[in-house]
Amino acid sequence: MAYLKPPWFTRTVFNKIAMSTGMSNTETLTVTTRKSRQRQQIPVIPVEVGGTKYLVSTRGEAEWVKNLRANPNASIGSTDYVAREIAESDRQAVLTAYRQKAGRAVEGYFRMLPREADHPVFVVTPKG
Repeated sequence: MAYLKPPWFTRTVFNKIAMSTGMSNTETLTVTTRKSRQRQQIPVIPVEVGGTKYLVSTRGEAEWVKNLRANPNASIGSTDYVAREIAESDRQAVLTAYRQKAGRAVEGYFRMLPREADHPVFVVTPKG
């Protein structure tokens, strides 16, 4: 699967700013890494479709995607969730809603990775 690695500035500076300020509708996703079992935090823009919350990976098969596949327990902000990846055939409505919410900031990723299969999508359900 394709992956667009973020540049150094994005990884080390911008992501921290986005998580601390919530800029561009971001929230902090926390997952457990596959190998070290450490916490990984990444800014995400959750989107709701039909009252259900989803996460979209605009950059393709990112580390957080692989980590979430290995351990579906995650948190967004202070809420704990269980994630499940949805089939490519079920992604269109979510991707459309995500692109509308995230705006121009993500359009370049969709031009570079134009197929729905390039963008993993997870439905997240609150634990409880």
